Amino acid sequence: MGTHSSTEAASGDPVAPAGRRSGGPSAPEEARAQPRGAQQKGLQTRAAILEAALGLASQIGLEGLSIGALAEVTRMSKSGVFAHFGSREELQISVVREYHARFEEEVFFPAVREPRGLPRLRGLFERWVRRVSVEIDAGCIYISGAVEFDDRPGPVRDALAAMVRTWHEALERAILIAMEEGHLRADTDPNQLLFEMHGLILALHHDARFLRNPGAVDRARRGFERILAGCLPTPAAPRRRPR
Repeated sequence: MGTHSSTEAASGDPVAPAGRRSGGPSAPEEARAQPRGAQQKGLQTRAAILEAALGLASQIGLEGLSIGALAEVTRMSKSGVFAHFGSREELQISVVREYHARFEEEVFFPAVREPRGLPRLRGLFERWVRRVSVEIDAGCIYISGAVEFDDRPGPVRDALAAMVRTWHEALERAILIAMEEGHLRADTDPNQLLFEMHGLILALHHDARFLRNPGAVDRARRGFERILAGCLPTPAAPRRRPR
């Protein structure tokens, strides 16, 4: 995944997105020896293929993604697509990494600019909700990928699970910071709060995308505030002293 992760940035330290790679681990070795102009063109082509692959995976899922399907969409030859990824599996993993990098750029990094504690935690959840709400028609690769690969061990599943765990670790760190700041009760269970936050997102995705129920976004937001209400300190509740 790279040297840095969302978890490391949860404290506010600036880091590079975890999934972003200039050439990707699957870039052919010979490409590195090409002249700069040819190499730049190759990277641009690979980026265009990844863009198309993301759109295709959002519609038909990672499992439906193939070199042949992508060649048809991009109007390239199969050998041309294959040259940039080497295998269907590496193509799928590259899509997962690209999705994660964009998720971090849209959800995580803007939210960590919020003040430490509860404002940052609220920002993370709110941007997560917004991301899901705009993916109603396209679909969330994290969620659809979990359904496709939950019982299928292998590198694609490992990549998906690693990205989701990175995001969960960042949320858990944000919860712990809110406890350290005294914004949440000292006896708050971070894992339980994280579990319920993720549960709200899954319910939002189900109700909005599958059932097409109106008002699902507002219900998710109200649910989050209700969960937080049980974790807020009261005069009689223990507070964790800031470090």
